[in-house]
Amino acid sequence: MLLFISAFILLFAFFTTGIYAKSDPTSVANNKFGIHITNEKDLVEAARLVNSSGGDWGYVTFVITEAERDHNRWQQIFDQMRKLHLIPVVRIATKANGDNWEIPKQEEIGNWIAFLNSLNWVTQNRYVIIGNEPNHAKEWGGEIDPAAYATYLAAFANALHQASADFYVLPAGLDASATATGKTMDEATFIKRMIVTEANLFDNLDGWVSHSYPNPDFAGKVTDTGRGSVWTFDWELNYLKSLEIYKDLPVFITETGWSNQKVNQEEIGSFYDYAFKNVWNDKRVIAVTPFILNYPNEPFSEFSWKKGDGSLYPYFEVYKDIPKVSGEPQQIQSGQILGALAQPVAFSESDFVGLIVAKNTGQSIWSAGSVNIVGDNGELLFRNTLFFDVEPPKTGLIIFRATPVQKTGIFIKSIYLADSSGKRITNSFPIEALIVKANKMQIDSFFAKISSYLRNTLSTVRF
Repeated sequence: MLLFISAFILLFAFFTTGIYAKSDPTSVANNKFGIHITNEKDLVEAARLVNSSGGDWGYVTFVITEAERDHNRWQQIFDQMRKLHLIPVVRIATKANGDNWEIPKQEEIGNWIAFLNSLNWVTQNRYVIIGNEPNHAKEWGGEIDPAAYATYLAAFANALHQASADFYVLPAGLDASATATGKTMDEATFIKRMIVTEANLFDNLDGWVSHSYPNPDFAGKVTDTGRGSVWTFDWELNYLKSLEIYKDLPVFITETGWSNQKVNQEEIGSFYDYAFKNVWNDKRVIAVTPFILNYPNEPFSEFSWKKGDGSLYPYFEVYKDIPKVSGEPQQIQSGQILGALAQPVAFSESDFVGLIVAKNTGQSIWSAGSVNIVGDNGELLFRNTLFFDVEPPKTGLIIFRATPVQKTGIFIKSIYLADSSGKRITNSFPIEALIVKANKMQIDSFFAKISSYLRNTLSTVRF
């Protein structure tokens, strides 16, 4: 009991001195700037690039293969992205076999669902891309099979939506400049054959992925319009409309960029500046993640933003300096109060202190200002809070000071945590105390005696 009271005296001294569903990314402030990476070691630099010049919560696209479905590894990566305010766009892949990527197996869909569903995602929307450029034979086991891809995409999309309404399913980006060569298929033909197999395919998709590369040879002028340019997404959407299968799909440009071997490196930065201000400012475009931040070796050295010696190409700084907006993506806010208590004796018309032990079961990091303590029925006035950041799914301690409306007697009230808008995010938990009348002289005398006792006691304790 003495230890219990002592703890509250120290606290007093301190203070005196759901079911969810995916959200519409166009309904909130959105920072559409992003980048494509191949390694989680590049996340800090990615954040420096996309969350700059007024920007926050930019996008990062990366690949997870079947062999990389390691929950612990990817949860750590997602947790790091949460701290860095980066929104993940995950492209799933099979595994490389020689020059080709293996054809995905439908029986693997369940394993993908289990893995993806096991992660605590950074935002409510779980952006998942199914495959990559299947109108290239090398991306589909050495074959071109739009019917098989359509069937696989439809099955995967349906399974993801059944697993969680928060999955935001995106089809593979296609190569808009590919022609009928035997190793590649024209994008328009590929899409048309997909629809022949799965007439209602687009009913199960939440967005569209575009690889809007400026061709020919990744060196086209930024002012070129139409197919095979930074305007590729617009051509694709118009083509889908012509097939009468189009619904209003948000666009994710997950690959784009100019070859630094075919375009003057100083010019590339100005091309990005123009594209964001005049092309990708289209309200249908949600994210643009150029390919690729750090790949100075073949076969992608011409697209890398970082050189082999670790230095950066000049377009990195230009991109970083383009004005951006502070994104406000939806995150699930939830938690559980595991315990709470108040100092056992409080004085009338004076503040009392208490503490809460709570677990963060949501997606956002709890911090002062983002989470508040609320008393049921408004019968508590909270004046100060000591709040240590609590990351999901950790448990943290919150210390508070409050004033009760009640003057004397047994005080029993419930408290809960709410987000910055006042929405409840935890259960209620009762606290109680005895409120007694006392004048200031009595209070000072009481704490003087307690403080003297503690000093004498602690002076004899060896640590």
